[in-house]
Amino acid sequence: MREVAIIGVGMTKFGKFLDKSIKDLGQEAIWKSIHDTGIDPKQIQAAYVGNGLAGVITGQEGVRGQVILRHAGFSDIAIVNVEGACASSTIALREGMIAVGAGVYDTVLCLGVEKMFCYDTSRTLFALSTDTDIETMGGIGFTFVAKYAMDMRKCMEKYGWTQEHFAIVAAKNKYNGSLNPFAQYQEPMTVEEILNSRVVAYPLTLYMCSSPADGAAAVIICARKSAHKYTSKPIITIGACEISSIHLPNFQAKTPGDLDFEAYELPVKAAYEKAGVGPQDIEVAEVHDAMSPAELRGYIVLGFCKGEEIPAWLNQRKTFLRGDLPVNPSGGLAARGHPVGATGLAQISELVWQLRGEAGARQVLGRTGKGPRIALAQNAGGFIEGEPAVSMCTILKR
Repeated sequence: MREVAIIGVGMTKFGKFLDKSIKDLGQEAIWKSIHDTGIDPKQIQAAYVGNGLAGVITGQEGVRGQVILRHAGFSDIAIVNVEGACASSTIALREGMIAVGAGVYDTVLCLGVEKMFCYDTSRTLFALSTDTDIETMGGIGFTFVAKYAMDMRKCMEKYGWTQEHFAIVAAKNKYNGSLNPFAQYQEPMTVEEILNSRVVAYPLTLYMCSSPADGAAAVIICARKSAHKYTSKPIITIGACEISSIHLPNFQAKTPGDLDFEAYELPVKAAYEKAGVGPQDIEVAEVHDAMSPAELRGYIVLGFCKGEEIPAWLNQRKTFLRGDLPVNPSGGLAARGHPVGATGLAQISELVWQLRGEAGARQVLGRTGKGPRIALAQNAGGFIEGEPAVSMCTILKR
């Protein structure tokens, strides 16, 4: 397999845009990635388009990628539609990487796009509720907020975490989001404001939770050895992009009170092995925090620290922008916004900007003070009987 590099990224602002269609959002991100690269669009040979909910929300089914790419001005290229809930666009990146790595194509566009706001909020909420096994979980009042709340309660009991710790990490990300021009929410918030916002599902309060968003993000990839032909910017190599699905816990091997994070850990371990690095090498990370406190679980899953060490980590600001290991410099899902099918490539775009030194006021310095060289994105989508339906980990290198 050939090494694969990211040579261009583009992203829309995330937010509520009732005047924009899914085609408009996709087109904007696509052409931003093209301008970022400077590539002739005729050199793009294929596109992988990640989208999770358009069929339910907008009614656009079957040929979503083809509709969006035609609107953006593309013709006569291979277009593959990819669906995997919140991990849709990370899967698109992985599929594009495999195709380029195998030599099927030399240059590929990967797009993640979602249009979640419409004139019927109930339709959006219903669409989100379908990212599970509807035969076993549908119609019983299941919500993702409740699932996260139950998981965080278990972590509180096991590791001694408190609701204030959850508010601290949420406030960190709200501040980061205030520095991100692409973020849905750009106002910093205090720990007290977050704690005092209304309870959605204890211990989660309103400002710990992500909300629906419209948005798109695009990435252009090519064979690493050819990257210099397309861009003069620092070359970012995809060290690994690993996926795991349908994890069945072995409850017989667990003791009462055990927390099973294996579904999240499997692709992380595979990614570290594939990329030839370990948690000690990561200098910046984007973690899937549909509810801000879930970032703390990410520290454990990614091997950064043990659960009982996390309160000290927060007190020492280790994962803040100027800490030893900044996490979610973009603001994370709860501040940047969570347009389901676009979230994965939004994480990747942020990390590319960080690795290039183009992140502006939220730029991470890295261990040498000259910017990070190794970055990680953790992404997941959907739930099936308590387990993530899709779990992914991507490692990028400069």
